[in-house]
Amino acid sequence: MSTQTSKRTYRKRRRAELEAQTRQRIAEAAMRLHGSVGPARTTIKAVADEAGVQRATVYRHFPDEASLFEACSAHWASLNPSPDPATWELIAEPGERLRTALAELYDWYGWAEPMLTNTTRDAALVPAMARPVERAAQLRDAMRATLLRGRPERGRRRERVAAAIGHALEFATWHSLAREQGLSDGDAVDLMTRLVTSAGGRAGAL
Repeated sequence: MSTQTSKRTYRKRRRAELEAQTRQRIAEAAMRLHGSVGPARTTIKAVADEAGVQRATVYRHFPDEASLFEACSAHWASLNPSPDPATWELIAEPGERLRTALAELYDWYGWAEPMLTNTTRDAALVPAMARPVERAAQLRDAMRATLLRGRPERGRRRERVAAAIGHALEFATWHSLAREQGLSDGDAVDLMTRLVTSAGGRAGAL
């Protein structure tokens, strides 16, 4: 390879690295704003100012809000991974699996609370959040399926158990119990575990 070719290759690689760094800086800026003021109040100008770039630079990397939200959401998730329901499958006994899952999830909700509060509040106001919101719902569905596995209830009782587990998995449920009602995470886990157990009893047992 000639010296001239080597220089061109280096310049191309360096340019690509700088572009990747700029893209990352923009995604991180959007993430910080979503966690502080919320997605609905995050403008492209604010993202540009936070990232130290021009608005045109933001649009060059992210032609629309949906692509920016996608990158921001993926970056935040990589830094703040939620509990993985696959690890709960190793617990054979359904009641123990449920209690372990809720304890891990509620602990995660505690330190992810600022971002989750803002994104939950603004989701209906920001169409660009549709895909991240859908992925979060799919993850909760996977969690519920894992927690239903091996349970003895059938028919209507199983439907009630599924509904109770789904309710227990919601961020809004944890927030209500822990923040509005002042329960500890342990008490919230105990209460939701009892709810699921009651849901599996005879009709009207709740």
